[in-house]
Amino acid sequence: MSAPVSTLPSGFISADDVLHDRLGASEVRRLELHYGNAELLYGLELLGVAGPFSRVTPWELEDENGVRRINASGYAATPFGEMPPVLTDFLHGFLDHNRSMGLPQQSSAPWRAALEANLIRLLARELPSHADSQVFFCSSGTEAVEGALKFAKAFRPDSKFQISFGSGYHGKTLGSLSLTPNPEYQDIFRPLVPGALTVPYGDLDALKALIRRVGPDKITCVIVEPIQGEGGVNIPPPGFLSGLGEYCRKHGIVVIADEIQTGLGRTGHWFESAAQGLDPDIITLAKPLGGGMTAVGATIARHDIYKKMLGGLSSKRHSNTFGGGALAMAVGLKSLEYLIENDLPARSLELGRVGLERLRATQQNYPRLLENVRGQGLLLAMQFQPMLGVPLPGVLKELVFEATALLALRELHESGVMANLSLSSKRTVRLTPALDMPRDVFDTLFDRVDDFAKRRPVSRDLLTGTPPVLTARLAKFAASKPKKRTPSDG
Repeated sequence: MSAPVSTLPSGFISADDVLHDRLGASEVRRLELHYGNAELLYGLELLGVAGPFSRVTPWELEDENGVRRINASGYAATPFGEMPPVLTDFLHGFLDHNRSMGLPQQSSAPWRAALEANLIRLLARELPSHADSQVFFCSSGTEAVEGALKFAKAFRPDSKFQISFGSGYHGKTLGSLSLTPNPEYQDIFRPLVPGALTVPYGDLDALKALIRRVGPDKITCVIVEPIQGEGGVNIPPPGFLSGLGEYCRKHGIVVIADEIQTGLGRTGHWFESAAQGLDPDIITLAKPLGGGMTAVGATIARHDIYKKMLGGLSSKRHSNTFGGGALAMAVGLKSLEYLIENDLPARSLELGRVGLERLRATQQNYPRLLENVRGQGLLLAMQFQPMLGVPLPGVLKELVFEATALLALRELHESGVMANLSLSSKRTVRLTPALDMPRDVFDTLFDRVDDFAKRRPVSRDLLTGTPPVLTARLAKFAASKPKKRTPSDG
């Protein structure tokens, strides 16, 4: 059967054109450069990583020239790879048979009810104190954090300050951005939400000293990533999270665990905060719940905190148009089911140990390329030596750090690996492969990382191996960026 003829006005693009691959790669890039985030796309084009890419398998993508690469990118939001059959097959059934409301804003809804119940049952297995906690759904991680901040403020309305940690990342909407101590992203938007305070990550003594100095009754909450993702996979010292929880509980301060990257299996545990001895009052989730197919965010709060903000006639004090929609909830429910039935956190822990051993061997063999490697489960990081090994002033140093990671990303791409940058750790590149990636594909991924290191064994090779014309264009592009850079040791 031929595709239906579009009756759209001339110049418009039909959905069928996109569905049946009638929109060529060069035209996609042209349209994006003209109508979308042109600067981002231009930078990606310079690096040769702009795509578009097509799915070959859930774990492999192909560019317009037929070159296949293993996808270890996705910023932890593709737990089962691209368009995994477990979800695409399920969605065919959902679209054929679902009869419940699409956006049940003012009624009960079966998909939402089921996912709420399963999330709390799962959490209560790890942290029994959450057996009567409640869930609020939204559409992204930063929205989940915004909700968490409002829950905390409603619970402690007379408090003024919120504490986050250096190199942390909680999102880019105004409230979450205020607690993401990154001047590069914050400065143009000042004044931010007042009351944001920052202490070094992993320094329990510094946290206690700040709380004592400000006064515990004036602190609304402490928000913490159990492992910092955008900070470059920073793992806190033993006892930090448990000590944080004990001290805050003693003073009635709300603790928010941002588990948007770490939660639901990525680090080898269902909830990384629980694995490290923290029993938070509020937990934020997002990325893996969407299964790489749709947007799902969730804020889970203890019953008394939840009721304080959304009790009685104030139950509409916080709302979300698309949060709890049937399609998103169905995908979230099926994603959680797949994670549980296949015990993917345990698999992530097992594969993560293998991956980290491979990265450590590469670092030991090529110490002039890799300064350090880190990881927990399938949240893995490579920290590169700076391309220029001479002391540089602040802004220039940060630009060199950033260029190091960008060119490493390019070289990994050339080696057949798609990876992630780290927004708050300039010369760190992360690998976040699918939790169910087949072992042979997983092993090939690290073979290719090693091949990249053999080809560029010294960090300066990232620069000298780049064509001079491209180097000049990248330098010109970098010079057009904001002058204030975020201080970074990696």
